[in-house]
Amino acid sequence: MADNTQFPASVFKAYDIRGTVPDLIDARFARSLGVALAALAQAQGIQTLVVGRDGRLSSEMLSQALQEGMLEGGVDTLDIGQVPTPLVYFAANTMQTGSGVAITGSHNPPKYNGFKMMMGGRALYGEDVQALARTMNGAPAAPAARPGVRRELDLVASYIARVASGVKLARPMKIAIDCGNGVAGAIAPQLFRALGCEVTELFCEVDGTFPNHHPDPAEPKNLQDLIHCLATTDCELGLAFDGDGDRLGVVTKSGQIIWPDRQLVLFARDVLERNPGATIIYDVKCSRHVGLSVQAAGGEPLMWKTGHSLVKAKLAETGAPLAGEMSGHIFFKERWYGFDDGLYTGARLLEIVSRFADAGAPLEALPQDVSTPELKLEMEEGQPFALVQALQEQGQFPGAARVITIDGVRAEYADGFGLARPSNTTPVVVLRFEAQTAEALARIQGDFRRELAKLAPDATLPF
Repeated sequence: MADNTQFPASVFKAYDIRGTVPDLIDARFARSLGVALAALAQAQGIQTLVVGRDGRLSSEMLSQALQEGMLEGGVDTLDIGQVPTPLVYFAANTMQTGSGVAITGSHNPPKYNGFKMMMGGRALYGEDVQALARTMNGAPAAPAARPGVRRELDLVASYIARVASGVKLARPMKIAIDCGNGVAGAIAPQLFRALGCEVTELFCEVDGTFPNHHPDPAEPKNLQDLIHCLATTDCELGLAFDGDGDRLGVVTKSGQIIWPDRQLVLFARDVLERNPGATIIYDVKCSRHVGLSVQAAGGEPLMWKTGHSLVKAKLAETGAPLAGEMSGHIFFKERWYGFDDGLYTGARLLEIVSRFADAGAPLEALPQDVSTPELKLEMEEGQPFALVQALQEQGQFPGAARVITIDGVRAEYADGFGLARPSNTTPVVVLRFEAQTAEALARIQGDFRRELAKLAPDATLPF
């Protein structure tokens, strides 16, 4: 069995492939990945792979090289050009291939790029990604007897038409959108105008140098321009998108940021009105109010592991109409295809809030506790997993009503929760706390501080 000397092991991540260009990922890498994906497609009887790319400076080069490898491996490519990642999923669903690759660095710094992949209707993650690594580092495959054929297709108009035909606003709205110069800017303004909105555009020119702020709405600093725009114009709501358009940030007129787990509560209530008793999936990082609100609305809450690929797989397995995670990936199966799509999520949000004279009111009324952002305990490679495993086995949380260990340790109390889980992408333990009061938050943090100190006495805790 070949070892990973040819291509670096570090780029083959838990949910996708990602690394810096050109030192870790270059044209040679992309071409080799194309050959490996072609072999996988052929083994599954799949003849066509969709390829789309974001607006990063290296994306076009990587797309060309990737497709060369696919064509050499005997599969056809459908090149849908520079588009948000959700359009790759949309194409894979509507063109009946169920398979494709989005070339994107997502929310990572400009030097990064990578590949989000699906095959036969499911995301490739975990062992699938490691299998690709083994193929790429093994003996090179002989070119196919018949090379594949490349086609180009512009799907933007049909995507917008499909969203606009299914989502109806109760009234016209004035909104501001901030794309942070990411690829969502190529589509978002048109889409929201097609829904009947008056749109103020911030940084919608696609520019892979990201000259204004980074396109990552999970960071409050990246939302300040949008907050300022809402404060100084007559726009009633602000939507922000990440670098590849699969995550949504939301800001109200008063400047309140509505984090994705609170958004999920709004969507869950709406979906459960039409699907009583349905299962709603949320990840271990989400507010406890997601589970409580789903129960209160007559649904079945299902907590699952963090990671867009894992949540997407769980949605497919359970047939749930809706899933979401704290990071901002929201998946609608009801009235849509079950993939994460920040643009579509924004459309569904407007559909709900347009029923109110004050669009911010239903958002600001969503339940909210005192909570911390994601806190990161930095460690050496491999240590986070060992520490969290020890916490799973030895941690004592006597005050907790239940301790969930599907992904790290989540101790749930009557008045809040604490979470410690190893990141799948960087060598950190991610910690998050939430409680009804500041006192309860301090108490729960105290429990985690005590247990972590027993297992890692030298660690400098971030709380």
